Amino acid sequence: MVIEFKRLNDLATIPSKGSEWAAGADLYAATDYDIEICPGQLVKIDTGLSIAIPRGNFGAIFARSGLATKQGLRPANCVGVIDSDYRGPVVVALYNDSDEVQIVPAKSRIAQLVVMHHEDLDFIEREKLPETQRGEGGFGSTGTD
Repeated sequence: MVIEFKRLNDLATIPSKGSEWAAGADLYAATDYDIEICPGQLVKIDTGLSIAIPRGNFGAIFARSGLATKQGLRPANCVGVIDSDYRGPVVVALYNDSDEVQIVPAKSRIAQLVVMHHEDLDFIEREKLPETQRGEGGFGSTGTD
């Protein structure tokens, strides 16, 4: 799959895959300075890119495992969504879950982009829905095994 993109500033870095079979491509901070994120703070970090996701797909912005496990930094909305018709700047909102100030170095990797297929949805209201064995069983209704 080819993903077209546009650099919005001179600090933007082309997304890159960490290995040949990687599912995602790393997104980078488009900054020439380090960013400090205090405990419990959310900071929006620009990637300096606009990305054209092909129709029928969306871009999912996930945490980088190293940032999440070693520094407690994750996307604030857990998974960001880039719709295929969005052409604005890609911004990653990082949240600091740790108890310490974390530093995001200039031009460093801040998240990963995975392009995923989706189905178009049409909603139809019904008086009654098809029956299932589970029915209206909610949280924990299928057991804990």
